[in-house]
Amino acid sequence: MNIELPEFSLVVLVGASGSGKSHFAQRHFLPTEVISSDACRGLVADDEGSLEATGDAFEVLRYIAGKRLSRMRLTVVDATSVRAEDRKRLVELAREHHCLAVAIVLNLPEAVCVERNRQRAERDLGRRVVSRQRAQLRRSLRGLRREGFRYVYELQTAEEVEEVSIERVPLWPNRRHERGPFDIIGDVHGCADELEALLDRLGYRRDGDVCSHPEGRRVVFLGDLVDRGPRILDTCRLVRATVEAGHGLCVPGNHDAKLLRKLRGRKVTVNHGLDRTLAELQAVPEGERADLSRELADFLEGLVSHFVLDDGKLVVAHAGMKEAYQGRASGQVRAFALYGETTGETDEFGLPVRHDWAADYRGDATVVYGHTPVAEAEWLNRTINIDTGCVFGGQLTALRYPELELVAVPAARVYCQPVKPLASAASPETTAQQQFDDLLDMEDVTGKRVVSTGLRANVTIHEDQAAAALEAMSRFTVDPKWLIYLPPTMSPAETSARDDFLEHPDEALDGYRREGVERVVCQEKHMGSRAVVVLCRDAQVASHRFGVTEDGGSPGTCYTRRGRRFFEDASVEAEVLARLGSAVGQAGLWEELRTDWLCLDCELMPWSAKAQELLDTQYAAVGAAAAAAADAAVRALSQAQESGAEVGDLLEQQRQRVGLVEQYRAAYRGYCWDVDGLEGLVLAPFHLLASEGAVHVDRDHVWHMETLSRVCAQDPDLLLATEHRLVDLDDEVSCAEVIAWWEGLTSRGGEGMVVKPLDFVSRKGGKLLQPALKCRGREYLRIIYGPEYTLPENLERLRRRGLARKRSLALREYALGIEGMERFVRREPLRRVHECAFGVLALESDPIDPRL
Repeated sequence: MNIELPEFSLVVLVGASGSGKSHFAQRHFLPTEVISSDACRGLVADDEGSLEATGDAFEVLRYIAGKRLSRMRLTVVDATSVRAEDRKRLVELAREHHCLAVAIVLNLPEAVCVERNRQRAERDLGRRVVSRQRAQLRRSLRGLRREGFRYVYELQTAEEVEEVSIERVPLWPNRRHERGPFDIIGDVHGCADELEALLDRLGYRRDGDVCSHPEGRRVVFLGDLVDRGPRILDTCRLVRATVEAGHGLCVPGNHDAKLLRKLRGRKVTVNHGLDRTLAELQAVPEGERADLSRELADFLEGLVSHFVLDDGKLVVAHAGMKEAYQGRASGQVRAFALYGETTGETDEFGLPVRHDWAADYRGDATVVYGHTPVAEAEWLNRTINIDTGCVFGGQLTALRYPELELVAVPAARVYCQPVKPLASAASPETTAQQQFDDLLDMEDVTGKRVVSTGLRANVTIHEDQAAAALEAMSRFTVDPKWLIYLPPTMSPAETSARDDFLEHPDEALDGYRREGVERVVCQEKHMGSRAVVVLCRDAQVASHRFGVTEDGGSPGTCYTRRGRRFFEDASVEAEVLARLGSAVGQAGLWEELRTDWLCLDCELMPWSAKAQELLDTQYAAVGAAAAAAADAAVRALSQAQESGAEVGDLLEQQRQRVGLVEQYRAAYRGYCWDVDGLEGLVLAPFHLLASEGAVHVDRDHVWHMETLSRVCAQDPDLLLATEHRLVDLDDEVSCAEVIAWWEGLTSRGGEGMVVKPLDFVSRKGGKLLQPALKCRGREYLRIIYGPEYTLPENLERLRRRGLARKRSLALREYALGIEGMERFVRREPLRRVHECAFGVLALESDPIDPRL
């Protein structure tokens, strides 16, 4: 016998003691798939034969089984299960988890069971117990299906048990291996003209009723093929032929299910357009009508409630599919797929009020559905309703997957008057997702969290880090709807081997060379403050794409590396955004990138524009105090020397100290100048991070620099193109030239440079490389480490600084930053975008030396 076992099912082994259930389970299932009642007795009583522990043991058994079934794992129960009351709890467990229950009955002769029991020295139950168990089994054997077991297999001899094979078969909804691309079409309702037009626009070709795509795309129909429209049977013929030819998939709608009941002779109420379907069937010549009705019924009956596609990333169902039901098979799952979920109430039009399951959806899969006609298809929590009411005079809409592009054709006319106007989920200013995301949930940011990213798998956020980030974000940051990106920290290069340098380009270039990088971009490191600019073409774009309506109609924002508003004066921010937007327009980027918004990574100068308080309270204060102390020491020592004291060496040290303090003060003063409104501000963009439909990490750094240079050229009074050099790491001359360039920059008071692999995202041997290494000049480091850091004893101590934690932090924040932008571009819920920005803020609370 070959047993076809659903890949996800609760398998109950039924048989008297000694029938060989445990041996059977060991042969055919993984150890982790089998839950033994004996083993559970051992867990709770340290004795697998302890019958008094049976109640507790079965509680443990059902608990473990429930946890496995909740994770869609095949589960095998190894217990006698010969009594209906024992099996009842297991069948209920399967129903609770929308899982098929399978009984494999080992109904072996009594003599065989008795003999095997006799050989079990640890527990011989005797003939009497075995006889009673077999009698119980015989009484209930015929009723197993009525108890709720979908499949029942009976093995009656030891030979059958030994020779049986088990084949695991996918559940009907499981099409994970089919990865598309797909074109998913909403409710057709007999609008065959519009369906043909839409398929033509999507690039499908017709051969009779069969549609196929030259690029191998497949069409997916979301059901409700019938009722209300003018060409219902033509629609059914096209869909059926395309599906049967292997070029499409189809799930049933509630109208299709009702027609099936009618065709099978069931009593139904003829309303909601069913009369039109029946009229078309009645118009078919009598000799063909019966065959057509039977073929149509067979086709509809074979449709599966929903499909899980593309490795579980895509779910299609007529009325939707909440996460707990995806991929499962039960009457409740099918009912949800056909009808959705109602509250039990009716609206003013007499229609059932539907529970908005999509508003509560938190699953990872994209769910595409129809059923409830809407004026416009909109995303909500990774779900989209593409029934745009074609039969009511709206549109017939398709979603292209994986592109997630909507394609629609308008209805030629109103074929059926809707009972109520087509629903619109959002106001004209904002989308449904933005209205739903108006408030964020504390549960999404509290406690320990693990954030999955495309670049670095999982990034862990610990509870104490989350608490610090929560305070920062709730009190200080801009509206979270703007926070699509927070830039990562940056590690310095390895400590220089040169005697008088702490950092030098040698180590940055050598570091990437050792990693196998061939070319790097070296860009000037401006001494300002990191600024992220989200720029929209106008305030309407800011409202519609970002959902920001409370910002005074601003077309964007400018915020710091930690998400705080950069400008306290809103008018200054507005003028910066206006001039930047004008420069972008003059450079032609809106049209070139086909976008209405941009996200830019920039440096805004001078440093004092944002760090004036830091300068006053820290750097200037240190400089003033050190200068006063050093001057006083020189005066006192000079007087002592004049009095004959031998303090020459000490006096020379203090005079050297005066010089170092002056170098320190000159270093930070070079990055400060007066700013009056916009006068004196300089914005230097260096990454064009994202625009509509794209995160530009697939472009190399030269593209970013050159593209932004075109923008900066339009307004040189405000915008500064970042100077850079492309370096071939195998070319000594190229390396020497960039080192000389760095030396020139730093000797003129510049901060230094940033060295990056040419590719924005660089991997070698599967390893994600540091996105950038900073190499700061000797005098700039004096600001960071103090006036006397260049003294030999101080340099020696600083050479022992550790960079490992800083580099790990940089990679984690880098992965989170890019992941957040990609989620935003994919139009994922704000909580998913916010999770990444929140993660960066949380990681920033790590106690890592801020001077690195």
